[in-house]
Amino acid sequence: MSRSKPEPIQVVKERRDAALAELVARVPYVSFMGFEFERRGDELTGIMPFRPDLIGNPTLPALHGGALAAFLEVTALISLSWSMVWPRIEAGDAGEILPKFPKTIDLTVDYLRSGLPRDAYARAEITRAGRRYASVRVEAWQDNRARPTVQAMGHFLMPDTRPDPVA
Repeated sequence: MSRSKPEPIQVVKERRDAALAELVARVPYVSFMGFEFERRGDELTGIMPFRPDLIGNPTLPALHGGALAAFLEVTALISLSWSMVWPRIEAGDAGEILPKFPKTIDLTVDYLRSGLPRDAYARAEITRAGRRYASVRVEAWQDNRARPTVQAMGHFLMPDTRPDPVA
């Protein structure tokens, strides 16, 4: 019994990176806000590079709460979509692999401390993902991951992936 030769790792990485770039490009708000995503295997880290226009309170100065909340929501959506795409990428599916985005039902944001004028990072943990509904917990930090700046819990309506009924 002979096995097929595995793909070169560079080909696999390129396929993963291309899928992530295409997924992120489908959300124009990501480029408007300057958010970036870094991939390590199947795990994503969102990055919100600091820009002076993200300051909400120039007296402190502190990052705007709306920018932080948007960063968490986008990180949750991209991470949830990535988790749906990942199995198809690993199977080598070269066809249309990008699903519709989940829809946000609600997002509860907890501001733990003021966001300093520097880069912020975020990771999402999918706590429940079913056929119709998903719960995602997102945490953002700046200098020390053990001291998060803001965290959120979001609930999302999953896209209908069933085939269209034959008329």
